[in-house]
Amino acid sequence: MQWIESMVRDLDKDMMINPSERGGRRSTRRGISIKGWLNNYLLRHVQTFFYTLGQLSSRPFSTFMTTAVIGIALSLPAGLNLLLKNGQEVLQGWNSATQISLFLTQKINSKEAQGLASKLRKMPEIASVEYISKESALAEFSQHSGFGEALDALEHNPLPAVLLITPKNNQEQPGKIAALVERLGKRSEVDIAQLDMEWVERLFALMAIGERGVLILSGLLAIAVLLVVGNTIRLAIQNRRDEIVITKLIGATDSFIRRPFLYTGFWYGLLGGLIALLLLELSLTLLAEPVRDVAALYHSSFQLQGVDLQTLVILLGLGSFLGYFGSWIAVGRHLREIEPC
Repeated sequence: MQWIESMVRDLDKDMMINPSERGGRRSTRRGISIKGWLNNYLLRHVQTFFYTLGQLSSRPFSTFMTTAVIGIALSLPAGLNLLLKNGQEVLQGWNSATQISLFLTQKINSKEAQGLASKLRKMPEIASVEYISKESALAEFSQHSGFGEALDALEHNPLPAVLLITPKNNQEQPGKIAALVERLGKRSEVDIAQLDMEWVERLFALMAIGERGVLILSGLLAIAVLLVVGNTIRLAIQNRRDEIVITKLIGATDSFIRRPFLYTGFWYGLLGGLIALLLLELSLTLLAEPVRDVAALYHSSFQLQGVDLQTLVILLGLGSFLGYFGSWIAVGRHLREIEPC
């Protein structure tokens, strides 16, 4: 009966609904200053806030089981979102290396090709130009293709000279990059102009699908958190049914009875968010070394991004909100069913 004793001790006249004292209640309220009433109201909330935390800490195992389920549900979409962010960072690095390949016509000799490269370097849209001669292209193709002997039997070099162009602002202005490719392809010296980023665009499209999937998964798991919190609060209400009836008999309002259950849901959500953060940090720690090893094989210094401040605030805030909202739904539904006979 500790819960009843605490509520009775904290219950003031402003929260009573005794019909015989309604007139006196109104007159008493007029005599109380707004500041005093507000201080009293906030004091009651602060007391309930820490009282519910103490109640949860008094049964650590059941509290941990509930918050662990919430934490796992919250960590799954948050972890996938972190992986997508890291994947996008890798793709941005690849995208920054996007090149335009200009395959020159066969009638262009080395001097003319180098002269064209010098002209293109002066264009403001172009960051750099690399010239690959016919001989260099043939030697590289012969080395990596495995057809060296067949190529040696050819009377002339079938490969054209190539200009590898790295454009500027390729991430911020993709439309201008496409226009640059079209303009370069119309030059008389150019046979084919190819933009080497189609595979990157496909990867970005897959990342967009992944983002949509994370949103759907987040919605489903948010509903799961609401159900977990709602069912936990429902059981708490049923276990305290007799106490709630007695408290209503002595004049407590529904809002006064509802308050500890709402704060309990808030604590469940907040603690679940903290567990989700711990799970994310543990997962990133376990993945950090294998990712560094893979990055080293590609001569990259890429490292996994951890949980930033924005993710932390969203995770804790969302967990607290879902816990509070799930408790509000459960209390609003089941508290009305409990009335003194």
